[in-house]
Amino acid sequence: MPVPDLFAEGLSRGWKTYNGSRLEQDLTLEADIVIVGTGAGGGTSAEFLSAAGYKVLLVEEGPLKTSSDFKMQEAEAYPALYQEGIGRMSKDGAITILQGRAVGGTTLVNWTSSFRTPHQTLEHWAKEHNVKGHSEAEMAPWFERMEQRLGVAPWAMDPNANNDVIRSGCEKLGYSWKVIPRNVRGCWNLGYCGMGCPTNAKQSMLVTTIPATLEKGGELLYLARAERLIHDGNQVSALECLAMDERCVAPTGRKIKIKARHYILAGGGINTPAILMRSEAPDPYERAGKRTFIHLVNFSTALFEKVINPFYGAPQSIYSDNFQWNQGTAGPLSYKLEVPPLHPALASTLLGEFGVENALRMEQLPHTNMVLALMRDGFHPESAEGTVELRADGSPVLDYKMTDYTWDGIRRAFHSMAEIQFAAGAKSVLPMHADAKSATSLAQVRSQIDSLSMELYRTRLGSAHVMGGCAMGEDAKLAVTDSLGRHHQLGNLSIHDGSLFPTSIGANPQLSVYGLTAQLSSLLAERLKTA
Repeated sequence: MPVPDLFAEGLSRGWKTYNGSRLEQDLTLEADIVIVGTGAGGGTSAEFLSAAGYKVLLVEEGPLKTSSDFKMQEAEAYPALYQEGIGRMSKDGAITILQGRAVGGTTLVNWTSSFRTPHQTLEHWAKEHNVKGHSEAEMAPWFERMEQRLGVAPWAMDPNANNDVIRSGCEKLGYSWKVIPRNVRGCWNLGYCGMGCPTNAKQSMLVTTIPATLEKGGELLYLARAERLIHDGNQVSALECLAMDERCVAPTGRKIKIKARHYILAGGGINTPAILMRSEAPDPYERAGKRTFIHLVNFSTALFEKVINPFYGAPQSIYSDNFQWNQGTAGPLSYKLEVPPLHPALASTLLGEFGVENALRMEQLPHTNMVLALMRDGFHPESAEGTVELRADGSPVLDYKMTDYTWDGIRRAFHSMAEIQFAAGAKSVLPMHADAKSATSLAQVRSQIDSLSMELYRTRLGSAHVMGGCAMGEDAKLAVTDSLGRHHQLGNLSIHDGSLFPTSIGANPQLSVYGLTAQLSSLLAERLKTA
């Protein structure tokens, strides 16, 4: 029996949407509140504000794709659902950056891992970055509310074999591990979450907050790139958007102007600062686009005698924080261990090499496990960090500068991952580095890791979590917004996304964005009533 397409059903009932690629003339729209971005921040904000009685207009650069479009095919999903056709890179081309670009944002294509912001991170923000109102106790009710809204709970089924490597290895070594909470309801355990959920089990913004907003009379404009805010230095008077073609590659020449009482940017840690920069928004202390963090990731591959089939089952269900907080927030760079799913196209890229060697690695895919380490960047003054810049055409790019401190964390993570993989029964381990060879013992891989030159292009690096770039904080000399996401200079502009984070989170950030923006949107709704 086919799964009902919830979005298609809503559209047939009269939900109001605009397809930028089909506009035959310029368009002017009005709303109480316009929100740029339909991911975790934009979607959550839209639901809270529309429920409070405001007319909300959501703006999305990418296309509207729904469950009936999701065929679990990488060749279709990646160009349609990801920023730059899954080709977004750091400025130097050394780091691949996975971000969603469709209605639902990255919540549409992420692997469902849902963690509260660690209390250590919240305490660090308060102490070091002058952030107020977001302590563990203050955030707990908002996290709980969004967990209930989105079905967040520890994964109840057994982990797939790929994830079980972490559990098994950690148990043998006496390291801590836990089950990952996932935002799913009635999950079929298919494992293709990164290509859009064909069963509507993943509780992304596409099937939760955006439908709730449209039911309340909210509107959605998609295939429209938010180009710039029109402002006088104190207030925003309009948002200008460029209509995009059906493939979201080039502007069509049509323009959309949106007038609202209040403006919210929720485009994420690269696109939100880029809009401010294109708009020449007041930035007296040059903070927009600075201190952008990405949970830089490195990888370790292992071969097992048994079948792993890393492309089936819940992509992420086990994690280890064993190496995360044991030397405080600002000690040596620490990391969280998880696994990525390995579907063929993604795997062929991650596994590296060319021609016959790549083919041989792919031939072993059913017996392959991969572990990744999420670097907790931004807590130490010597941590690597990024800066968002604009290219000549106005598009954004992240310039992420590595440091010796960060390379030290990468090397130690290679050791931790290899140790766990061998403890779990791997017959060989291969650090994802151009100079690495498969090792058949822990001593052999340790010696090899210690000898590897830690440098760009030779070490395979990636990221799926962009945070910071528009940091919140009470000191306008250090932050773009105050602790409530209110822009320090433009009175009717707020930012509601992960760009607010003064550092990285130290955990997959979607629930952090849900909880924070639920709190900020609720407070904004109250303020607007009395303004």
